[in-house]
Amino acid sequence: MRGATHARWAVCAVAAALAATACGGGGDGGGSGDAGAVLSASWGDPQNPLEPSNTNEVQGGKVLDMIFRGLKRYDPETGEAQDMLAEKIETSDSQNFTITVKDGWTFSNGEKITAKSFVDAWNYGAGLRNNQRNAYFFGYIEGYDKVHPEEGEQSADTLSGLKVVDGRTFTVKLTQKFSTFPDTLGYAAFAPLPRAFFEDHAAWVAKPVGNGPYLVDSYAKGSQMSLRRWDDYPGDDKAQNGGVDLRVYTDNNTAYTDLIAGNLDLVDDVPAAQLKNVRNDLGDRYLNTPAGIIQTLAFPFYDEAWNTSGSEKVRKGLSMAIDRDQITKTIFARTRTPATDWTSPVLGKDGGHQAGLCGDACEYHPDEAKKLIQEGGGLPGGRFTLTYNADTGSHKDWIDAVCNSINNALDDERACTGNPVGTFADFRNQITQQKMSGPFRAGWQMDYPLIQNFLQPLYYTDASSNDGKWSDKQFDDLVDRANRETDNAKAVGLFQQAEGVVRDNMAAIPLWYQNGSAGWSDRLSDVKLNPFSVPVYDQIKVS
Repeated sequence: MRGATHARWAVCAVAAALAATACGGGGDGGGSGDAGAVLSASWGDPQNPLEPSNTNEVQGGKVLDMIFRGLKRYDPETGEAQDMLAEKIETSDSQNFTITVKDGWTFSNGEKITAKSFVDAWNYGAGLRNNQRNAYFFGYIEGYDKVHPEEGEQSADTLSGLKVVDGRTFTVKLTQKFSTFPDTLGYAAFAPLPRAFFEDHAAWVAKPVGNGPYLVDSYAKGSQMSLRRWDDYPGDDKAQNGGVDLRVYTDNNTAYTDLIAGNLDLVDDVPAAQLKNVRNDLGDRYLNTPAGIIQTLAFPFYDEAWNTSGSEKVRKGLSMAIDRDQITKTIFARTRTPATDWTSPVLGKDGGHQAGLCGDACEYHPDEAKKLIQEGGGLPGGRFTLTYNADTGSHKDWIDAVCNSINNALDDERACTGNPVGTFADFRNQITQQKMSGPFRAGWQMDYPLIQNFLQPLYYTDASSNDGKWSDKQFDDLVDRANRETDNAKAVGLFQQAEGVVRDNMAAIPLWYQNGSAGWSDRLSDVKLNPFSVPVYDQIKVS
């Protein structure tokens, strides 16, 4: 995670398939639960303050999805973009849009949500001076080049393509035709913001005010964020519980132990070391379902050592040195599937997934791996470290297994070593500050089921989640053409061609497709994961 942009044609192609696989069991679901009871769940501190346009990772995204609602919302079962605060979004040319906001919605502080609530938020998110991680997602709106120039200081404070018409209406002018623009608007970066965000920004950041089914009650960094149900929430997805205490864990094995001991209600990432025990421990209080998640290894292309002539052979050789089948079997008990492309099977064929696209480069061929690395000039410095965050996701186990596989293939027990970073936040900070000296963990959780979402945010030049700073003009041109295309099949085909460029350059190494998993206490029922592997907190019932 996280990114967003263009959606409808792909969402419609895969919604039916996701409806059959995205949500799992969740207890008997027969009781009404205690509407005032609070559940506790494992969590990790987000990288950045919870500004909607500054959060592009999973932990912060979980909270934003609880405290905000936008013009659209992605269905928790199918992933399809559906109207939320949008009464209607109209266009006659797929470039100029008129958006009408529903009446009757307020922020939790009582302030009425208007067209200006959205326009002000988007202008803030786009502005260069505000240094927002998701500014890129406003790039198709006219005037972005003035508020967020590639070089120099911004020369305008507002996007010329945004105009408030009246209290409930605003217009959006894009720099090109973009027929699926409305379906991007469920992404958190496009959420509305109250006046308090601008009038006392520090106070708002300390205790965010949103318009979703939950309120932020308190937050102690490194310890816990407490969210409570907003009783006056006007949406039809009201919280079925009294709130959620998100407890920070730096080791998900500890979280799992607390769950078994009765000290925690929900773990949404069962650690690899516990997969062999989880059915005996939890019975039907365990869920493992397909999700739009892929794990990859990214490279620091800003480091010349990894971006020289022939270095694509080194990257391909490293990929062929990884025994994905063995690792997913022994470490993950088949709850991961070896990746053969850079997207996810949840897209389906019509949505753009190309099973087998990676070919032999994603198969274990140790002899060929060693040969390719030598032809490419060898490993930079002869050895490298593989960096990961040590606090969540059982990463140490599989990182060690990947390094062992590479070392065995290269007949060098020190060719690859794991480099743990203590917390996810510190890990992300090092990445965004371009401090990586070798490959690093780069999982991606989709924002909606769309081939574009697996490609553009990660590999387009200077895209918000292009952490390795890979750049290729052919790839960019194909993505631009796909975004302008209104025909579903043609658009998907262009994105598939762009993915072929990623393959030819081995811009990242695909490892495996990841399922969503969760385990919970006997206090909970109606536990489900959405297609993005995030618990649907507002539907959980607590006895």
